Amino acid sequence: MTRNALLTVKGLQAGYGRAEVLTGLNFHLDRGQVVTIIGPNGAGKSTTLNALMAVLPSRGQVVFDGVDLSDVTLEERVMLGMALVPEKRELFGTMPVEDNLVLGGFRTMKLRVPHWRSELERVYELFPRLQERRSQLAGTLSGGERQMLAVGRALMSRPKLLMLDEPSLGLAPLIVREIFRIIERLRDQGVSILLIEQNARAALEVANHGYVLETGAIALEGAATELAVDPRVIETYLGAARKTA
Repeated sequence: MTRNALLTVKGLQAGYGRAEVLTGLNFHLDRGQVVTIIGPNGAGKSTTLNALMAVLPSRGQVVFDGVDLSDVTLEERVMLGMALVPEKRELFGTMPVEDNLVLGGFRTMKLRVPHWRSELERVYELFPRLQERRSQLAGTLSGGERQMLAVGRALMSRPKLLMLDEPSLGLAPLIVREIFRIIERLRDQGVSILLIEQNARAALEVANHGYVLETGAIALEGAATELAVDPRVIETYLGAARKTA
């Protein structure tokens, strides 16, 4: 842990009913960095994000931007600057693209941030396709466009931490590369990102630091460049990715 830590997680435990998925998670994320958590299906990656956002009840300590989140609700976490792009994207399909984006600006609007609507221009600059389709109903977008809209909507809140849950899931390889180019660009702009991803190769290429999650606990951690050449990671995650690429 460093003085620059934006998010510090200690002994995080969470699950569904009596089934405990996370058995004592410890990790941290520094400001302006991309941290990725990779691991197999069922390891607890999405559970981690749901626990961090208080979608699921949890035990342990989570400190965000100096605030202990023990008794902080989901809505309050959003207002503190946490934004989650869920795996299922959860867009308003019967509303136009631009209305979805404006709804994402709820936090900045409520905080009375001056010119908060100008964030639309930034989102459209990142995602020109969304500007082209700004009047189109969100439910009629392609899978890649829906993912772009979900990320854009989260960015409208000017989050201190952007959390992405499997952003490449179900997308064609060409669109996956485009999504990861955007994540890389956000990283270069200083956006702090927690990236949950099964595509270990792509995740480690854009991340500064990585954690390998297995059966609810951290099995490995290190600089992303080091994990990318670690024999255990290559054999278990990158080898499989290479065969299916």
